[in-house]
Amino acid sequence: MEQDASRTPPSFANGTRLFVCVLAAVYAAAYASIWVQADGLIGSSGILPAGQFLRLAREQLGRSAWYELPTLCWIFGTGHFIGILCGLGVCVSVVLFLGFAQAPCLALLWAGYLSLVCVGQIFFDFQWDGLLLETTLLAIFVVPWTLARAREPFDPPRLGRYLVWWLLFRLMFLSGVVKLTSGDRTWSHLRALGFHYQTQPLPTPLAWFAHQLPAWFQVGSCAVMFGVELGAPFCILAPRRIRHGAALAMIALQVAIAMTGNYAFFNLLTIALCLTCLDDNWWRDRHWGVVFPAENPQEFHAIPARVRATATRWFAAFAVGVTFFETVAAVSPGAAASPIVRTVAEAVGPSRSFNDYGLFAVMTVERPELIFEGSDDGRDWREYTLPYKPGTLARRPTWVAPHQPRLDWQLWFAALGSPDDNPWVGRVCELLLRGDPALLGLFSHNPFPAHPPLYMRVVRYRYEFTSEAERSRTGNWWRRTPIDFYMPAMSLSSQTK
Repeated sequence: MEQDASRTPPSFANGTRLFVCVLAAVYAAAYASIWVQADGLIGSSGILPAGQFLRLAREQLGRSAWYELPTLCWIFGTGHFIGILCGLGVCVSVVLFLGFAQAPCLALLWAGYLSLVCVGQIFFDFQWDGLLLETTLLAIFVVPWTLARAREPFDPPRLGRYLVWWLLFRLMFLSGVVKLTSGDRTWSHLRALGFHYQTQPLPTPLAWFAHQLPAWFQVGSCAVMFGVELGAPFCILAPRRIRHGAALAMIALQVAIAMTGNYAFFNLLTIALCLTCLDDNWWRDRHWGVVFPAENPQEFHAIPARVRATATRWFAAFAVGVTFFETVAAVSPGAAASPIVRTVAEAVGPSRSFNDYGLFAVMTVERPELIFEGSDDGRDWREYTLPYKPGTLARRPTWVAPHQPRLDWQLWFAALGSPDDNPWVGRVCELLLRGDPALLGLFSHNPFPAHPPLYMRVVRYRYEFTSEAERSRTGNWWRRTPIDFYMPAMSLSSQTK
């Protein structure tokens, strides 16, 4: 007679193994994505050169610069080392995926990615960058501590698994809470999805179709989203059937988000966290080739189990204590002003590994876009095209995740603000006037292939999805209306004309 799974202590070896494999794949994609963009973004002649940034940090912060910006670039420089670091990151990701030296690989990946985030400035200031760092740090406590290959699934220690679940709880729950505490009526009235699909930074082709759905469907979808984000996290510690249902609901939400928007590796990483909630009996019941962990998991460890247990307890106490204060501050905005919360945030902030979460706390209801235009005579203007942003009206939205085109993303934020708040946009114009090859590599179309233009300007347009009838008639996915000149005409010799 088959033993009742509810009466035996559940094991989570297979879900954890998949979690680590997905985490390795995410790292490979993240490092490769940065590798092909780094020169144009933070290279020596890039938009925000990393070397110059570190020099200014040292001048302003003195010795504390090493603490505030913990990066290996202090030791090895920024030039070719950033590319080398990305290449090594891809290689270590492969080793992790194959199951060798998982804990050391995770530590190396964490240190390398933190090094890039610290010098990446605004181009690396995204929630999923912090989520990747925090996930990696916690994953160290659910894998074997050995240099050998883990040939069989390893059932993670309970406390290590609870740390991962605590992260998943905060990630999902806070994503719902910040939308309600922000005071944005589009969220509280369940109307936000009526704007979201066309105003999000990088929509997919399916976003256009989702935008055409009736208002009642958008309201219902928003209600379901709140139900998952605010309800499912509390089921993580519930009995197994409820926990499994909650995990599958959170996975389904992430799949739906990924189908309509390009959010780099955020959705994939969140799904990986959810996989740790599915115990081995769940995989076995679906006949998916589950392999149970060894009877004696301690044999996987090169470090004594007692040492590991002690280290895990100390780290858990610290991590939960720190993130608890951040969670309280997110749920109760007034608590953020507490001296305790500020002190904790300042102490752990440089690690970028103990974070609060919550995307789109305030819904963007319009979509301004910045279009770079060049001219040889100041009268005939030609447009530069970025690879994944709306430009030509007939251009269909595309799929790009898990790759993140960071210039495309950051220009979405810049369009919502002013030139004074985003002086780096002027730097982009300067590099285009110089015909900088590294920067041009971030664009998909250069209208001046023979020589750089004499003048540059930046025009701000309002973009909207077309209706079904309009697209059927014109073939256009977008319509646009000019708003203003974000930056007037400029040249290298005179900043404005």
